[in-house]
Amino acid sequence: MSSQILEAVEAKHLKKEVPSFMVGGTVDVHCRIREGDKERIQVFTGVVIARKGRGINEKFTVRRIVANEGVERIFPVHSPNIVKVVVKRGGRVRRAKLYYLRDRVGKATRLRERRLTTAKPAATAD
Repeated sequence: MSSQILEAVEAKHLKKEVPSFMVGGTVDVHCRIREGDKERIQVFTGVVIARKGRGINEKFTVRRIVANEGVERIFPVHSPNIVKVVVKRGGRVRRAKLYYLRDRVGKATRLRERRLTTAKPAATAD
C-alpha cells in the first residue's frame, strides 16, 4: 500500500525521456547553474564510472581530469537541474562500476569504444 503511494507521488517528478547511456561511456552533462538571479548552463564532460539506484533515486557518477586532478560528480538522472545528457561515445567495459580508473593515470584510463553494429538485411531468393 505505501509503496503504491510512493510510486504515485514519484511518478509526477520522473522525466519522460531518460537518455540511454551505459557505464564506460563518455557523456556531456548539461547542468543548470543558478548564480543569484542569473541562470546559465554548464557542461560537465567525462566518463560514466557508476550508475546506481532506481526510479526517482537513480544517480550516475561522471569522472574527468582537470589540471591533473581527478574530479567526480554525482548527478541524479531525474533532477530538474540536468537539462540534457549527450552521449559522445560508448565504452566497452566488463564491470558495472569503474572505480579502478581512480588509480590510473594518463593513457591507462582509456577505454575501448563500443561500436554499434547494424543488422544486415537477409538476402531473399526470388
